[in-house]
Amino acid sequence: MIKKINKNEERLRRHLRVRKKVFGTTERPRLNVYRSLKHIYAQIIDDTTGNTLVAASTLDPLLKGKLENGGNKEAAREVGKLIATKALEKGIKQVVFDRGGYIYHGRIKELADAAREAGLDF
Repeated sequence: MIKKINKNEERLRRHLRVRKKVFGTTERPRLNVYRSLKHIYAQIIDDTTGNTLVAASTLDPLLKGKLENGGNKEAAREVGKLIATKALEKGIKQVVFDRGGYIYHGRIKELADAAREAGLDF
């Protein structure tokens, strides 16, 4: 009998496979991305200590009133800009990008491109 696997389980498998290789250090922390249908979230994480250094999302007070829809490319671009500016304020310039098992296109690509344009190096 064939077992059915849903899309989120497939994504989690891809995410675990990528996480075997991608590791954030204090010098170069990990930029993690999570998306839902309504929102997109980004965190910069130091995996050696297990701490979140910077976080941004479409639910952030700086973006909440500005965005009409939190689940589209524009919102992802704004979150990318916001995470980059917050990271640069904390002195973080280089990161390792963790796409979270998502395919690198659409909202994930927009967030990454906006973060690069705003000054993050990855």
